[in-house]
Amino acid sequence: MKNPDLDALDADLMPEEAAPPAFPPLFDAADWRAAQAALAPELAMAAQALGRLDEVMAGLDEAARAGATRRLALIETEAMLWAQGRPLRREEIGRDLMEARAGADLEAMRIARWGLRRLEGQGDQGDLRGFLGLYRTEIGGLAEPLAARPTGEDFDAAEAEFRGLAATLAGILPLARAPAMRSLWRLCGISAPEALSESAAWTARDMASGCEALRFVPLGRHGRGVWIDGGTAPDRMRRHLAAVTQGVGEARQELARIGGWRARALQATARIKGDNPARVIAELAAHPLLSAAMLETQTGISRDTAERLLARLRDMGLAREITGGRRFRLWTASG
Repeated sequence: MKNPDLDALDADLMPEEAAPPAFPPLFDAADWRAAQAALAPELAMAAQALGRLDEVMAGLDEAARAGATRRLALIETEAMLWAQGRPLRREEIGRDLMEARAGADLEAMRIARWGLRRLEGQGDQGDLRGFLGLYRTEIGGLAEPLAARPTGEDFDAAEAEFRGLAATLAGILPLARAPAMRSLWRLCGISAPEALSESAAWTARDMASGCEALRFVPLGRHGRGVWIDGGTAPDRMRRHLAAVTQGVGEARQELARIGGWRARALQATARIKGDNPARVIAELAAHPLLSAAMLETQTGISRDTAERLLARLRDMGLAREITGGRRFRLWTASG
């Protein structure tokens, strides 16, 4: 028979259960809002640089804008692959896209093709499964890198968690929220840990949501320091905004370089009769890589004439052939 007095005494003598320790949340949107407020001058500088690049892109005709987008996307994809430990030069990526022999890392080339298509505008950012090019599956045993990514209902739950946490970032501008979104991407397990190009491409598109002509915000080589980043929200946002300012500045310099090349090339070929040189120069300026067959299709000049003019531009130091072969030769502006 129990003695209620002894039970009460035992209860008094037992130590109280220790409350579980309070850990800070893994993600706190308030930290990022405070970081944006503290970094207003840096944000303004990055936004100003982005506006100048967007203005340059908006001033191009449709063909030149598409070529400029491809040119910047090749640079961005090259930087992403290097940051991911799969170095691949932009010329190799371009050769593969145009069905020329590249002999490169096949997995790196798969990532490059995916990245280029997304940076150029393919894929709905509101549908992560579609953006990533995934097929719904509930089965295991998937090949890498998909094995480290949730599938089926688990992926749907991860996306819902990502969307829910992203909604707490309301009030933070697209240009400033990218490091927070990359953090959420990893926290929710949207991609395999090593697949940084997926979150980098998504946030590059997200940052350009208010731009008139830009499809994505290029960070170039400066992205390597922020695509996989750590530290406090203010430190990460500060580094990110610096990468934006530097990256879009170099992108604008690259487009200015091509404009200067075009002017020099037109001046150097002014004594060549006819307008074919000017048409070839315009195409080389509009496309980062070009073949004689493309010139024939896009300008109406014969294949032989295109080959001769490209060779002449090469001899003048104005064009460079990048494949080193006799078939599927690709050309780019030089100098």
